[in-house]
Amino acid sequence: MTGVRTNTVDGVLRRSARRTPERTAVIHGDRSWTYRELDDAVTAAAYALLDTGLRPGDRVAAYGHNSDAYVIGFLGCARAGLVHVPVNHHLTGDELRYILEQSGSALVLTDPALEHRLPSGVRTMPLRDAAGSLLERAREALPYGPPVPRGAQGPCDSRDPYASGSDDLAQLLYTSGTTGLPKGAMMTHGALVHAYASAVAALDLKAADRPVHCLPLYHSAQLHVFLMPYLAVGAENVILDAPDPQRIFDLVEAGRADSLFAPPTVWIGLSQHPGFGTRDLSGLRKAYYGASVMPVPVLERLRARLPDLAFYNCFGQSEIGPLATVLGPDEHEGRMDSCGRPVLFVEARVVDEHGTEVPDGTPGEIVYRSPQLCSGYWDKPEETAAAFRDGWFRSGDLATRDAAGCFTVVDRVKDVINSGGVLVASRQVEDALYAHPAVAEVAVIGLPDERWIEAVTAVVVPRAETGAPREAELIAVARERLAGFQVPKRVLFVEALPRNASGKILKRELRDRFRSGGA
Repeated sequence: MTGVRTNTVDGVLRRSARRTPERTAVIHGDRSWTYRELDDAVTAAAYALLDTGLRPGDRVAAYGHNSDAYVIGFLGCARAGLVHVPVNHHLTGDELRYILEQSGSALVLTDPALEHRLPSGVRTMPLRDAAGSLLERAREALPYGPPVPRGAQGPCDSRDPYASGSDDLAQLLYTSGTTGLPKGAMMTHGALVHAYASAVAALDLKAADRPVHCLPLYHSAQLHVFLMPYLAVGAENVILDAPDPQRIFDLVEAGRADSLFAPPTVWIGLSQHPGFGTRDLSGLRKAYYGASVMPVPVLERLRARLPDLAFYNCFGQSEIGPLATVLGPDEHEGRMDSCGRPVLFVEARVVDEHGTEVPDGTPGEIVYRSPQLCSGYWDKPEETAAAFRDGWFRSGDLATRDAAGCFTVVDRVKDVINSGGVLVASRQVEDALYAHPAVAEVAVIGLPDERWIEAVTAVVVPRAETGAPREAELIAVARERLAGFQVPKRVLFVEALPRNASGKILKRELRDRFRSGGA
C-alpha cells in the first residue's frame, strides 16, 4: 500500500478512505459519497483545478452555499496545493471585492445562482448545477498522472497531482476586525490537522456518530471543528443547506442524525419551534454550541427538555483553527457561563496589558500558544506583529480563569459584534450610516438579544440643524451599503456620545446604559 500523508488536510480524508472505503462519508440532498468515492472525486477535482492553469500556491475563493461540491472544492484545492479562500456568501459589493482582491484569488468557485454578485472580470468556475462545473468534472474518470516534483516531502499517493507539506498554506480565513477591513488568517495544513486532533479528543467525536452539518461551510467552526474531524474518524455526515428545524427533527426521528453543532441563535430557534415539544428527539445524543455566548436560561430550557443530551460549549476564533477551549457535558453544573478548558494542542493564559499573567479570578486578555495557530495575516505584517507577542497570540477576548482551569469570557477587548455567530465590524456599519446627511456621530454596539444574542445597534447623534432622522431612513441607508447581517436591528438617538480624556468613544458605557434599558 502506498504511504498516506497524515499531516495534510486531504491526507486526513485519504486515511479514512483507506480504512473504511465503502462507508458513507457525505450525504447532501439525493447524492451520497462513500469515502473511496469522495477521495477519488477530490483527486479528480484537484486535476480539474490545475488544468485551468492554476499553479500550487495560487488562491482560490469559494463563494457558495453548503453542498457536497463545496466540500470537494475545499479538499480538491488542498490536494492540488492551492490555497482555499472561503467567502461569506451573504457578502456583496465592496467587502466581497476587497477579499477577492486582497487575497489575490485567481479563481472563484461559485454557485451559478450567486455568480451575478461577483465583481466584473472575476474568473469563475461553477461548483455545481452547470455544464463544466467542478462537481461534474470530479465525477468523470480520473486523469491520473505523476505528482508535481516536490523533493523529499514524504509518502504521497502516486495518483495525486501535488504533494503538499504540513507547512504549506491550506486556507485563508478572513476575519472581521475593528478597522473594518477583514484580515486573512493564514492556516497551514499542519495547523488544521492539529486542530482536527484537538476537536476529536475534546468533543468525543466517534465513527458511529451521525452528525448533521447545517451551518455555512464558510464558517470555520462548521468546517474545521466538525465536518473535517468527523471525516477524520470515518463518520457518516449529512450536509444541509441551512439549519431548518423541520429537516433536523425529521433526521433525528429517522435515526439519521444524533449530533448537532449550532450557535445559540439556532438552538433558540429550535427550542421555540412547535415541533420541539412534540417530536421524538430522544435520538439526539450530542449537542454542541458555540460561535457566541449561550444565554444560561436558554441552556437550562434545553437541558430540561432533553436531560440525556450531552452539551459541549465550544469556544475559540478563526486564528486558532478555531477551537481553543471546551466545556464538557460533565462540567456544566455550576459553571454554565464558562467556556471550559484548553483543548489538546492549546495553551492559554490570562494576561494584563503588559503580557503578565494575572491571578485566577482577575479579568485579562486570553492569549494562546499552539501549533493550531495561524501563521499570521495575509499581506498584513503590521497586524501580524500586533497580534503576536513572544510567541503568544492575543485573542482580543477579556476573560477570567478559575482555580479549576476553566475560562469565562466577560467581554471583548475589540468592538466586534458577535451577532448570531457572525462577526460584524462596527466600523463598517458606522461608515455606512455616516452617509446619511442627518448623522453627526454614530457608534455601533452589540446589545443582548433573545434571537441574535447580540443585536447590531446604532447609537446616533443627529445633526442639530436637521434633527433626528427616522429610524427607517437609517436602516434603508445601511441596507444599500451592507450585507443583511450587518444592518442594524435597532437605532437609538442620543445628544452626545461618552468619551474618555483622549476623545475615544466609550462603547462599554453605551452597552451598559442601553443593556439596562436606558435612553
